[in-house]
Amino acid sequence: MSESINQLLADLHAERERTWAPEALKINIDQRRTLVEQADPARFVKVGDSLDAFTLAPVEGGTLELERLLANGPAVLVFFRFAGCPACNLAIPYYERNLQPALHERGVPLVAISPQVPERLKDIKERHALTLQVASDPGNALGRRLGILYAFDEASRQASLAKGPGIGEVTGTGTWELPQPTVLVIGQDRRVHFAEVSPDWLVRSEAQPIIEAVDALLDQDLRTSKRA
Repeated sequence: MSESINQLLADLHAERERTWAPEALKINIDQRRTLVEQADPARFVKVGDSLDAFTLAPVEGGTLELERLLANGPAVLVFFRFAGCPACNLAIPYYERNLQPALHERGVPLVAISPQVPERLKDIKERHALTLQVASDPGNALGRRLGILYAFDEASRQASLAKGPGIGEVTGTGTWELPQPTVLVIGQDRRVHFAEVSPDWLVRSEAQPIIEAVDALLDQDLRTSKRA
């Protein structure tokens, strides 16, 4: 049986049910439920959308532009919240194990993206010895264009502040906005060929459907090149 990210996240939630104080667990559950109930899929990036140029900031330094990402074929983008997010520390290593090898074999770059500033974001890459690329979306600029951002509700803000600095200080963005977990497969035509957005950050895309979307796009590109 192949590894499932959603089983890993279900196990995380089950552990919280056993170990968290009831009031803390309720705040977490209520925030995620509200995000699901208030989600407007019409605002989310979707298959068929065309992406304008964007620039990311890799944790190693420099810049990463859409044009360079697509230089040799399609690319896969995975949006996550921040380096210290427990769910992200399950999800991103899961993609390293279950998605990165298949994409690397196909020559397709995989980029994990968070608004957290690069000098803090690099922690997740170093902690898990990731070979996939990790990059910052400065100011949530790309996430905002894709319609995938959310803001902490008041109860979550107060809970965050009670434990220490607010999320804006943790990420270095100065805001309460984070991206909802999102996976995109982008073709060389700059169009979105696979898009999955999850308002609940304890639900994320499994690796196999992403690989299948990439393979379908590569097959399509091959047929097109043969006709040319």
